[in-house]
Amino acid sequence: MRQRGYAVLTPQAVSALARCPAAELEALGASWDDLAPDQYLKDGGHYRKRRHSSFTVDGEEVGLAPHRAHWQGVEYNALHGGMQRWFEPVAPQVAQAPAWLALLRWLGGVSSALKGRQRWFVEAHQFRIDTEGGIGRPTPEGAHRDGVDVVAVFLVAREGIKGGETRVFEADGPRGERFTLTQPWSLLLLDDERVIHESTPIQPAGEGGGYRDTLVVTYRAQGFQGG
Repeated sequence: MRQRGYAVLTPQAVSALARCPAAELEALGASWDDLAPDQYLKDGGHYRKRRHSSFTVDGEEVGLAPHRAHWQGVEYNALHGGMQRWFEPVAPQVAQAPAWLALLRWLGGVSSALKGRQRWFVEAHQFRIDTEGGIGRPTPEGAHRDGVDVVAVFLVAREGIKGGETRVFEADGPRGERFTLTQPWSLLLLDDERVIHESTPIQPAGEGGGYRDTLVVTYRAQGFQGG
């Protein structure tokens, strides 16, 4: 993270560093079958489902914030920026699960180690991108920053698809990397000030279509975006 602005971790590393048994992480995956359609896609697509909740993390203390809209400035999201987007919250049994809380605490420690010890304002997004319409776009806004300090992208599941390549580029330089997350609970960590990122569209790999599930968690100092 300090050298390149990003890091990729295996599921085994995530489990060890977060002090969370792999079986508990894997058990969270079933909740991705209960996401609500994203009603805000400006490209007219119906390929994305999601849930969204906000938290605060201060050391070992994790607090659930009152449910609020997700908001980004147009300078960070040219397609959906400037909109108050109200999504269904993360289910209570998920947001209170020990594995979920362990991830939030650990990522808070990672963020403080990188940016300095402070209280973090956290947004967690459960995404499912499917190929029922033939193609699904994990990042319809294109290569972007999120307007936060640290971004964590967990691959939760990848079934019956091709594509979905991750691309990370220096925000102010020519260097970039391309790779594909394939293992459930592998993790991409990003210093949002230093890099931009995107994921390429997905297509069905065979009959019946498929999907790509991710958990995206953002950490921001000094408050949530949009107040």
